[in-house]
This record gives sequence, structure tokens and C-alpha cells, in this order.
Amino acid sequence: MSSATDRARRTAAQLKDSQLFQDYQRAFRKATGLPLAIRSLQSYESALSGAVDENQFCALIGKTNVGCANCLKMQEQLEREAGLEPKSLHCFAGLCDTAVPIRVGDRLIAFLQTGQILLHQPNEAEFSQATRQILKWGAEINLKELEEAYYNTKVFDRDQYQAMVALLTTFAEHLATISNSIALEESNEDPMLVANAKKYIQERYQDALSLDDAAKAVNASTRHFCKVFKEATDITFTDYLARIRVEKAKHLLANLNLRVSEIAFGVGFESISQFNRSFKRVTGQTPTEFRRVV
Repeated sequence: MSSATDRARRTAAQLKDSQLFQDYQRAFRKATGLPLAIRSLQSYESALSGAVDENQFCALIGKTNVGCANCLKMQEQLEREAGLEPKSLHCFAGLCDTAVPIRVGDRLIAFLQTGQILLHQPNEAEFSQATRQILKWGAEINLKELEEAYYNTKVFDRDQYQAMVALLTTFAEHLATISNSIALEESNEDPMLVANAKKYIQERYQDALSLDDAAKAVNASTRHFCKVFKEATDITFTDYLARIRVEKAKHLLANLNLRVSEIAFGVGFESISQFNRSFKRVTGQTPTEFRRVV
């Protein structure tokens, strides 16, 4: 697995544990009766498996080895096709799953996933076709129980469902904006050297800090500090410092009385071009674009 994918998966885990996601997930479930999950990149399990509102038809299929493998194959296809925009796919039984990408600029972090619904009324012809496929696979399953679960599947009007997906798209954009601040949060698992360095950076981010300055502040050699900091945070000291400055700048950009140049120099950047590059890399937007929507 590449380091970029590994970082994205860790960020996805942090987003999943965030209070913002948990509050939205609870509200979404209450409003729609549907499951909602964050799916990590290259995940090898169904994001909705075991969810409180998991469709019982899907749960029964997932208990069979062949059915589970078929479901994961569809999930992989969904991930491939939902890289840039929301994508919905239908499984062999006609049920619809949807993935909404969470992106920061050109970086894909994770997906919001929901679904396990029908966009038409359940019918005998479709269920019979699904049953034939299951028997062809040789899967052992209680067909009577499966039929009951199929006909109890939630049905949504297509326009209504698309409106829900649009809401998830907006929420995905919100999650993307907080992904940087979540990644910067101090972890209880940080080595003391790293925890002290983070505190030092938070207090001095406006100054012209260097790697040597930070290492000296925590009584470590530059080489050792660089290695330990990267291992603990998965980003370099320089990247961490830039992210801290960008996060501070995001709050200041809400004040329209402050010029972008004032903000750039105020949070420690040495030039406007450096500020613009760092801001775009971290947030996926220029400072001016970000200011238009805050």
C-alpha cells in the first residue's frame, strides 16, 4: 500500500471518530432510515456491513462466502467509479448502493457510503432472477427468509434519493474542510518529543521557524527529530508547520477587513506565492476561493 493511501486511510479513521460525522450520521439515519458509513480507500470489507440500519437482504447475502465476494467486487467497482463524483451501482438483485467521494483538491481521502435500497417496487421477476443466481453460486441460504427481507427493502423515489445524495455531497465537502484540523490534533499516543514539538509549533507558528529550531527546542538532533516526527505524524515538520499556518489563516479569512497579504504574513508565510501554494495544496482552494464561501 502506498504511503498516500495509508495516510488517507488514517484520515478516514479520524473522520469516522469525529463528533461531526457521528452527529450527522445519527441525523441522517433518523431522517432516512438508511445506513451511512465512511469507507476507507481500498477497503476490503463492506462499509455498511453490521450497520444499525443494514438491509437484512444484504446481511443474509453477506453471510454466504460467494455472496460476500460478489458484494465486495461491486464495492471495488463503486470505489473506482466514484473517484471524482457520487456514483450509484446496482447489485445482482437490483439494490442500489452509493458512494460519495471526500476530496481535498486532487486528493481522494475516503467515501461516504449509503444505499441498500430499491428505486422501484420489489417484484417477483427480479427476486426470482436473484434466487437463480444464488442457487447457481451454490450458496446455502434460507430462501423464505431471504424473500421476506427482499420485500421489506426500503424503496425510494429516484428524485428523492438523488436529493439525499446531494446532501451527502455537501457534507463530504464539509468533512474535507475539517480533515486538516483533525490531522493536526494532538494524539495521546504521540511520543513526548513530538507532543512537545507540536506545542512549540503552535506557540511559534508566526515566527520564521526552521527544522533546526524545532529540534533544538525539544533537545533532539535534527536527524533524530525529523525521523521521529515523520513516523508519529506521517508528515514532515515543514508540512505540519504549513498546515498549522493554513488552519490559522482559514479562520482569519472570514474577516473581510483583513487583506489576504496581511493574513499570509500574519500567520508566518514568507511570501504571498508560498501562502497561495500551501493553501491550495492543503485545502484544494486558493485563499480567495475559500473566502467566497466562508
